Amino acid sequence: MSTNKNYKRKKKTRLRKLPFIILGFLLLCVLLGLWAKSSYESGIQFARDHGKQEKKYEFNGPIEKDGKVNVLILGQDRVVDGSARTDSIMVAQYDYLHKKMKMISVMRDIYAEIPGYQNYKINTAYTLGGPELLRQTLKKNLDIDLEYYAIIDFKGFEQMVDELSPDGVPINVEKDMSEKIGVELKKGQHNLSGKELLGYARFRNDEESDFGRVRRQQQVIKALQNEIISLSTAPKIPKLAGIARGYVDTNMTNGEIFKTGASFAIRGDKDIQTLVVPVKNSFTFQDIYGVGSVLDIDKEMNKKAIKEFLDK
Repeated sequence: MSTNKNYKRKKKTRLRKLPFIILGFLLLCVLLGLWAKSSYESGIQFARDHGKQEKKYEFNGPIEKDGKVNVLILGQDRVVDGSARTDSIMVAQYDYLHKKMKMISVMRDIYAEIPGYQNYKINTAYTLGGPELLRQTLKKNLDIDLEYYAIIDFKGFEQMVDELSPDGVPINVEKDMSEKIGVELKKGQHNLSGKELLGYARFRNDEESDFGRVRRQQQVIKALQNEIISLSTAPKIPKLAGIARGYVDTNMTNGEIFKTGASFAIRGDKDIQTLVVPVKNSFTFQDIYGVGSVLDIDKEMNKKAIKEFLDK
C-alpha cells in the first residue's frame, strides 16, 4: 500500500515539475533564437561595413508548387563601364520532399540563342540583360525553369571562407597555378584561404580550359560542404549565413532562405549530386567570327539529360 502511495506522490511531483521543464525548454529555445538572430544580423552588418550594397534585379521566374526550389547561382566577375560579367553559372535545386540537393554547372562558352539578340556565348546574356535575360536564355536553350537568382560577390566569397575556416580549407591542388587568378598556388595538399580558394576555382589557363574550371568549382563546393557540416563550425552558422546574405544579391526572402537552409542542414542528404552541361558527347568546338571559340551543343540531348537529372 505504501509503495502505491509513494508512486502516486512521485507522479504528482513529476507533474508539478513538468510546467517548469517546459518553460525552461522554451526559454532555452528563445535564447538560442535570439543568439542566432544576433549572430545573423552581425554577419549582414559585416558585409555592409565592408562596402557591400544590395542590388535588386528584375526576375520573372515562375513560382512552382511541386515541392522543389530552383535557384540560378551566378558568380559576378567584375563590372566594366557599367556592364557586369558572370564568371560562373550554376543551377541549384533543393527537393523538400526527398531532402536532396542537386547542382548543375553550365559552361559559359555554350553557343546560345539570346532572346532579342544575335546568338552568342550564353554568359553574354547576363551582360546584356542581367539575371532575367539569362533566365530566359536558359529556358529557351536548355528548358530550365528558375524561380530565384543569387548573385555572389567574389569579395564576399573570400570573407565567408575566411570566417568559416580561419586556418584555410584543405584542397589537393592538382598543378602549379598563377596566371590571371591573383594568387600563386603550388601543386600538392594545402589549406587555402578565401582568396586562394577563389583563385583555384577560377583557374582556366590550361588545356582543359572551362571544363577544368567547372570540375574544380565542384571540388571546392564539396570541400566547403565538408567544412560547414563539421561540429566545430556549428556555432558559426548564423553569422556565416548573415555574411552570405549580406554579400549575395537575391530575390529570395530571408524566410525562404532560412526554410531551405534549415531543411538541408537538419534533414538534407549531404551527398550533393552534380551535373555538367553540356553532357558528354553532346557538343563540338567551333570558332565563330565575332564570337570566338564556342561549344556548339546538341540542345535536345542536353534538355533530356537535365530533365532526367532533376526529376530522378
